[in-house]
Amino acid sequence: MLMFLPGASGDTQFWRPLAARLQQRGTRRFVGWPGFGGLPSDPSVTGIAELAARVTAEISEPVNLFAQSMGGIVALLAALEKPGLVRRLVLSVTSGGIDLSEFRAFDWRPEFRRRNPKLPAWFENERWDLAARLREVSAPTLLLWGDADPISPVAVGQRLAELLPQAKLVVLAGGTHDLATERVEEILPHVEKHLAH
Repeated sequence: MLMFLPGASGDTQFWRPLAARLQQRGTRRFVGWPGFGGLPSDPSVTGIAELAARVTAEISEPVNLFAQSMGGIVALLAALEKPGLVRRLVLSVTSGGIDLSEFRAFDWRPEFRRRNPKLPAWFENERWDLAARLREVSAPTLLLWGDADPISPVAVGQRLAELLPQAKLVVLAGGTHDLATERVEEILPHVEKHLAH
């Protein structure tokens, strides 16, 4: 199975251009977040931990996890919870649950909240620090980054590449926060190679 996790936009279409081009066989599962991307809210979801629990509950067979931005935290939590089933990770411009304050990352949350006032309130203050646990992630991980992304600067990808035991960082010149959907042709060979090994 191939499972695709969106970022805070909750856009279940985000990964479809890449998914359609992948040669990898297997069911494609596009996950959405309650309260995001037009999906109804769920009062039982009060943070990323609940999102991760939902994703983890769906993993009952080997899976390759793809995650954009905020979804990368969910993917890493799932990989830590089910190391025997999460085969590979493809993470695009995520914080990975590490502290971004030292990287001078642009804080997108206030403006995103202003433009989307009906979003669940928890996401604006949610902060994770998975740095101490990332060395436990056994799944080989492809990190996709762009050097023109103020939300998750390349230095964040470099730090994750240091912390994750089996990680490879690919940086696209001029790549933005939406590079996984805007630059499909360029990232496709890297993803295919990653999934094949």
